[in-house]
Amino acid sequence: MAAATKSSSAKAKTAKPRKATRRTGRRDPLAIRLLKQDHREVEKMFDEYEQLESDSEKLALFNQIALALKVHTQIEEEILYPESRGEVEDDLIDEAYVEHDGAKKLIAEIEAMKPGQEFYDAKVKVLGEYIKHHVKEEEQPGGFFAQAKKGDEDLEAIGERMKARKEELMAQMGGAKVN
Repeated sequence: MAAATKSSSAKAKTAKPRKATRRTGRRDPLAIRLLKQDHREVEKMFDEYEQLESDSEKLALFNQIALALKVHTQIEEEILYPESRGEVEDDLIDEAYVEHDGAKKLIAEIEAMKPGQEFYDAKVKVLGEYIKHHVKEEEQPGGFFAQAKKGDEDLEAIGERMKARKEELMAQMGGAKVN
């Protein structure tokens, strides 16, 4: 028994310090950090939505989710995706545009509804799953972000442009100041 305890404590002492994970992205360039931050924020909003019961709270939170997704997709489509052509596989970029289009259509359907209507919650849930899939494809090893980081574009400068554009869009669409 003492040998087992000694063995496990030795493992704990020799464990390597953790590198930044794909979820935290502390070592990522600005463009990738900004997008990952958006991903984490919207994931939290979808999780919070699942816990709500009040229709008014659901509507308010969905409006925040919709705004965040609209701004996020627009800065990716206006700035990151065009800059990434030639650096990221064309198929990945094309699929990302199609996934964005599907999300936009589902957002528009939900916006045309009211909480409590048939399929409202189901559509919000499916949107969350759809976004989770899209995020996974962007962030996975070999995915969009990994390929973009290996390319020649300046992801710090692109990040600055994305941050400025996000602030503009949030102001235009009635959102809060960007972090």
